[in-house]
Amino acid sequence: MDINNFQRVGSVSNAHAGNDFEAAARAFFATQGVVLTKNFAVPVGVGETKKSHRFDLGSENPPVLVECKSHTWTQGGNMPSAKMTVWNEAMYYFYVAPASYRKVLFVLKHSRREQSLAAYYLKTHGHLVPAGVELWEYDFESSTAERLR
Repeated sequence: MDINNFQRVGSVSNAHAGNDFEAAARAFFATQGVVLTKNFAVPVGVGETKKSHRFDLGSENPPVLVECKSHTWTQGGNMPSAKMTVWNEAMYYFYVAPASYRKVLFVLKHSRREQSLAAYYLKTHGHLVPAGVELWEYDFESSTAERLR
């Protein structure tokens, strides 16, 4: 029997978990009057040379870019260090994206010992979050989100 130890518990697949979370993010932003498109591309780069990069969600009007991360603490309650690298990568893409866009990291609210993964990220990696980038935590149970930064 082939067991995938990296499979999200309770989900058909990690891809399904990600797609479900993106759909929840789109629904949440729709309640705020913001209609988002999947795989929204904008030119990014550190200098004159730019290359198209697809963000999970985005809009031209209003200009907004959203990266969705539905990561959780590990089953043992540890910080998922490889996943934090993915969050850091998202911060870099926000940094090199056009300044005219609102930038949002939209993450799943998942807590252990009274601390959410997003709060832990801000505590340990907050120095890597560019000015103006918003971090929102989404609670699946209540279909609500809270801005942490």
